[in-house]
Amino acid sequence: VQLQASGGGLVQPGGSLRLSCAASGSIFKINVMGWYRQAPGKQRELVAAITSGGSTNYADSVKGRFTISRDNAKNTVFLQMNSLKPEDTAVYYCSYRQVPGTRDYWGQGTQVTVSS
Repeated sequence: VQLQASGGGLVQPGGSLRLSCAASGSIFKINVMGWYRQAPGKQRELVAAITSGGSTNYADSVKGRFTISRDNAKNTVFLQMNSLKPEDTAVYYCSYRQVPGTRDYWGQGTQVTVSS
């Protein structure tokens, strides 16, 4: 499975960005796709995840500001990020895991910088 992420960039506090991640290869029909982020000096953390059935999970720090969605026909997951804060600055990675399964696949990461 290969994951190609896009959509990062520099945005001012309060602004918005939309990340996209397309999966290709041997995609299992039942799966979970998600977004993680890693800031300098910190561990990678889950931002949001969504199952192929549409169930979602969010980190408390992004609830109400970020929305994860997906297009199953295109094996693509999106992360709409609104009301961005400087503490959202990180490299964002998309992930894929088939269900059942234990292996996570990762995209190449896309930088999100929130700064005035």
